[in-house]
Amino acid sequence: MPGPETVYLNGRFLAQPVSGVQRYGREIVRALDRRPNAADYMLLAPGDAASFDLTSIPIRRLPGSGHVWEQTVLAHAARRGPLLSLGGAGPLLHPRQTVVIHDAAVFRHPEHFRPGYARLHRMLGRALARRARLATVSHFSRAELSVVLGTPAGAIALAPNGADHFARLTPDLQAPARLGLEGHPFFVALGNLAPNKNIPVMTRALDRLADPDVRLVLVGGQDDKVFRRLHADDPRIIFAGRLGDAAVAGLLRQARALIFPSLYEGFGIPPLEAFAQGCPVLASNTPAVHEVCAGAALYFAPHDDAALAALMSASMAIPPDPQWRAIARQRVAAYSWDESAAVLDALVRTSR
Repeated sequence: MPGPETVYLNGRFLAQPVSGVQRYGREIVRALDRRPNAADYMLLAPGDAASFDLTSIPIRRLPGSGHVWEQTVLAHAARRGPLLSLGGAGPLLHPRQTVVIHDAAVFRHPEHFRPGYARLHRMLGRALARRARLATVSHFSRAELSVVLGTPAGAIALAPNGADHFARLTPDLQAPARLGLEGHPFFVALGNLAPNKNIPVMTRALDRLADPDVRLVLVGGQDDKVFRRLHADDPRIIFAGRLGDAAVAGLLRQARALIFPSLYEGFGIPPLEAFAQGCPVLASNTPAVHEVCAGAALYFAPHDDAALAALMSASMAIPPDPQWRAIARQRVAAYSWDESAAVLDALVRTSR
């Protein structure tokens, strides 16, 4: 009797800087690696992929990289079985593919991307909606993708992000000291510092605070177009760059709050990561962020720096309500990488 069919995983995300989409890919694959049927999978990665340790799922490296690798080398290597693509794109010619598209940003906010990138991903999204099974990460994104892709919402599966990876690790409590934050109240912002992350509203809010000791720590990759607009000469702004998870957790453990001012999100992992470390969240009142955070965050309008400054001042003056911690833990518990991996595992096996 023949054995189970191999399910292939698109490992292109391993060759990209780690932000929300790449985090999703890594944690979903790790969750699949914990499943009893993990040996049914094979991860296909481009030649420039970062190292990645798994217990049961074999990794096969294939020459090439980028879109060309995904559309040609990957498509050929995975042709004999179903393919799961976790990073928003996949090979158009693969006949049995499940693709996770995280949001509709290239349709709703093309100004946040290079024109060529936005055009390419709009084309890919429309084509994949006709050829592949689709999944996404939130009810908000499902509704958005249904409209822009012309796909019934019920045909798009839900497989959200999680934050249990942050609940399991040991925080590096020396991280604030290495950034010169000892003795300073500080706020943290996480994520690639791109236009949709709305960094300027935080710097304007900081301008409204007279306290010379407060610090704003920006963690993530740098976009020069964003940074040219920042008050780079303000000593209260700390550009931390990319940090490991343990260091980020150490910052969140000791921060007054995470600030999450995004203009548009399909989900938004950083608030859940903050909740997992007992860190309050000040967030923009956008639909996906409300869906994820519910009553555990304090909200402000995305462009209202005065409202954000008021929340920052209150966060420095008043400790969090003890009942808030229970609410925050409930939000973290509502999302699980293992549960989302189970959804995708079932979906990909019915792809045809």
